[in-house]
Amino acid sequence: MSDTKPKKNADLPVRLASAIVMVAIAGAALWLGGIWFDGFVAFVVGACLFEFCRLILRATQNAAIRAVGCILAILYVGAAGLSLANLPVAVLLGVIAVVIATDVGAYFSGRAIGGPKIAPKISPSKTWAGLIGGMILAGLVSGSFFLYNVGEIRFSPMLFLAVLIGSGLAVLAQCGDFFESWLKRKAGLKDSSNLIPGHGGVFDRVDGMLPVAIAALPLWALHPA
Repeated sequence: MSDTKPKKNADLPVRLASAIVMVAIAGAALWLGGIWFDGFVAFVVGACLFEFCRLILRATQNAAIRAVGCILAILYVGAAGLSLANLPVAVLLGVIAVVIATDVGAYFSGRAIGGPKIAPKISPSKTWAGLIGGMILAGLVSGSFFLYNVGEIRFSPMLFLAVLIGSGLAVLAQCGDFFESWLKRKAGLKDSSNLIPGHGGVFDRVDGMLPVAIAALPLWALHPA
């Protein structure tokens, strides 16, 4: 226990520096828009897909499972990238905010409350309290974005629906996180790669975003104008 804490503290400046760089690059690409944002999404999709397939190849020696797994990975990551590249900026910001709120809510409620684990053999740190906390905060963020877009604070069935959607997307984000954790355990790896200093790989950073992005495009398309 005493040996691990200094390592974490020593790694903190690297993690912070990497996080600042990642936010700056993503923010600049989003602000510039057009080909710049499309190129950024293409890079993220390509890097994530490479890491995804690398995990699959390490997780099994079965050629058929490897082939099917990589095909499904292409469809999964490609669908998320297509969604991110086609969502309006306001919706995209809302999606990102919901995923961040899920992580923040899950972290703090899980640490504060603790309790039973969801799947200790896959992700030992995740609890049911954390999931509920992530759902609550994601729902509140989703509702807040809805009120901001409407332009007035008014309770309505649509506001209630926005909160429910945010909470549902939080569950999807956690499922994406669990899936990658399971795959990394199968592959015997802690991180999907070491591309991002202090953070692991691109897949590690967007595992929860992928299923949320896939769901966001049809949800936005079905939303009444």
